[in-house]
Amino acid sequence: MALDRWIALILLGICIVYGYTAWFTMDAGLAPFMRRNPVWPSSFPKVLSVLGIAASFIILIGLEKGEEKIGEIDHRRLDDYFYGQALLLLALMVVYALCLRPVGFLISTSGFLIIGSLILGERKWHIMLPVAISATFAVWYLVQEVLSIYMRPLPTFITNLTGG
Repeated sequence: MALDRWIALILLGICIVYGYTAWFTMDAGLAPFMRRNPVWPSSFPKVLSVLGIAASFIILIGLEKGEEKIGEIDHRRLDDYFYGQALLLLALMVVYALCLRPVGFLISTSGFLIIGSLILGERKWHIMLPVAISATFAVWYLVQEVLSIYMRPLPTFITNLTGG
């Protein structure tokens, strides 16, 4: 069996367990007044589990396969892939998670996007900087103002100085 089908089989098992949890165990602890709501806390996990199971089945059956493509993963040639970039991106994700609170969302997310695109090979600074900064501000604005979820935008020492 090909590598993509093994991965799909593993994801199918994970989605089945996730779906079982969403459909049968999450709703048991709901308060009586929440049971009358049209959308429950388990609604999104239920949708995700169904979509994950469907996608896994599509890959297992092979419906997404057409003719052999040049860019497909060849498990016999795994040493040809860019492990350095992958490991650097994983390390950058860990650093981003650790810096999120003390450095603030705006600086750490902008830095993550800029350094991540540099790792992946982007060198067009005139495109990279405005996209990273505007995407960071857009996400912060949506989460902060639209969803009313507080995210520390600036480093701790700056917010302590301004009284925020």
